[in-house]
Amino acid sequence: MLAISPQPREAAGDTPSILTKAFDLLRAFNAQERVMTLSELSRASGLPKSTVHRLLARLIDLGAVEHHRSGYKIGMALLELGASTPAGYMRDLAMPHLTKLHQWTGETVLMGALREFDVVYLEKLAQRESPASIVTIGSRLPANCTALGKALLAFENLDDLAAFLPSPLPRMTHRSISSVDELVEQLRRVRAEGVARECEEAQPGLACVAAPIVMNGFAVGAVSVGFSADRPPAMNVSGAVRATASQIVAELETGLAAGREHWFPREM
Repeated sequence: MLAISPQPREAAGDTPSILTKAFDLLRAFNAQERVMTLSELSRASGLPKSTVHRLLARLIDLGAVEHHRSGYKIGMALLELGASTPAGYMRDLAMPHLTKLHQWTGETVLMGALREFDVVYLEKLAQRESPASIVTIGSRLPANCTALGKALLAFENLDDLAAFLPSPLPRMTHRSISSVDELVEQLRRVRAEGVARECEEAQPGLACVAAPIVMNGFAVGAVSVGFSADRPPAMNVSGAVRATASQIVAELETGLAAGREHWFPREM
C-alpha cells in the first residue's frame, strides 16, 4: 500500500519543529489566496505573527517565498522543485496525448496521481466555456469521490485495501460513496473494465470518466475527461481515455528504459 501510506506526523504532545511550522506556513497559500499578507498568513496557518515573520525571512532567502507588493507569494524555486519530480516527468510525456484528447472531446481533460487517500491533480486542460470546476493543478480531492481516484485505487491490493481506508469515507456531495465495502466492490469492476466513472460525486452537475496509467500492474497515474452530467459527450469517451492512458504507458516505458527505471515507484 505504498501509494496510500500515511504521511509521517510528529507524535502527539511533541513541539512542532521549525520545518513543520514552515510547511504549515507554505500550505496557507492556496488557489484562492495566492498573495497573502503577514496577518492573513498568521490566521491561515495558526502561527503567531512573530513566528510567521521569522519564517518568511528565511523562506525568502531560500527562494521558497517571494515578496509581492504588500504581501507574499509562493516562490518560483518551489515550482522548479515540483517540476523535477518523477510525476512531473510523467506529466511532460503525457502532455501531447492529453492535448489530443482535449481537442477531440472538447471537454475538460485531467491527469492525476495518488498520494495517501487523495488524488493530486497534475494537469488540467479546459475550454473557456467549460463548466466551473473546483479542480486546479496541485489540488487534492478524496480519491473515492473522483473517477481519477477510483481508477488509481482499483490497482491497489483490493483484498487489503479496506483496512487502509477511512470509514466512513469522506464525502463531497450526497452522491459520494461513503461505504468502504461498496467502494471496494466498485473498484473490482473498475479493474475488470479498465475505466472508472463518477457522476456528481465530487461536484454537483459534473461527471467524469477515467482510465489508469498502469505499469507492472501498478497505477502510476490516471487520465480523465470531465463534462456536464446532463450533457454527456456523444463520442466514445471510455475508449478514448483508455487509448490515451495506453499511449502514455508506451511513452513512459520508452523513457524509463533509457536508464530511468529507478524513477518507477515499484520494482520493474
